[in-house]
Amino acid sequence: MKKEQLDFMKNEQGFIAALDQSGGSTPKALALYGIPEDSYSGEEKMFDLVHEMRTRIITSPAFSSDSILGAILFEQTMDNKIEGLFSADYLWEKKGIVPFLKIDKGLAEETEGVQLMKPNPGLDALLTRANEKNIFGTKMRSVIKEANPEGIKKVVDQQFEVGKQILAAGLVPIIEPEVDINSKEKEKSEELLKEEMVKQLDKLGENENVMIKISIPTVDNFYKELIEHPRVIRVVALSGGYPLEEANEKLAANHNLIASFSRALSEPLNANQTDEEFHALLKDSVKKIYDASIT
Repeated sequence: MKKEQLDFMKNEQGFIAALDQSGGSTPKALALYGIPEDSYSGEEKMFDLVHEMRTRIITSPAFSSDSILGAILFEQTMDNKIEGLFSADYLWEKKGIVPFLKIDKGLAEETEGVQLMKPNPGLDALLTRANEKNIFGTKMRSVIKEANPEGIKKVVDQQFEVGKQILAAGLVPIIEPEVDINSKEKEKSEELLKEEMVKQLDKLGENENVMIKISIPTVDNFYKELIEHPRVIRVVALSGGYPLEEANEKLAANHNLIASFSRALSEPLNANQTDEEFHALLKDSVKKIYDASIT
């Protein structure tokens, strides 16, 4: 299965849907979906509602492997079922879409112009569960806010150190060092980031293949070296806070960079829409993101 999924992820056209809002970002995601925070109480109810939202998206006819290569899930979504199947099994068996899992525990406080990932002592146990639930790969996020060489090096070093732990567990890591799109030093940060990323990629062994998720670069096609690196399966881009239309426009200017959008994908969707309205709007978003991803 992993070989088939790897070939699909590497060779087919499409994008990755990020459905991995965690505890901190879930209330905001629900509010955007038309479910205000004062309409439910308690974390359990919150996660039930967000699972209903994700289920509605994933089971939609618009959510298919014709346009979507993979989907990134939150841990709670992985443990839940969709139409009687665990979420990862539903994605692959019913939709032909490769399942990924968000594995980081959030961001540490900012130091040296960056936010590293918080310590994750339970990662080995989580990776074991991910394998049991037929997850293909993982995703973990750090954030770069300033062009600080020491800070950026620490971000990349941490990402690849944890990435090797994930590879050792038989999963494919998505390395995600996000550069804040509002940073006054975005372009310089991207130059430093690429330099550190190439250094780490060059150290990987022949069987240590990774994916990369980055902000859409300031300079078009700036990450060409990463996309073409022999250790890189795919480079994907986050929408980073850009509205859908702007994110798609910027993405389309970057050859072979594909989307891994979260908010930009679900932006037009609302809990109060009829199924017909919901599917039509999702279909429209999927098409626009797909078209921007295949340039």
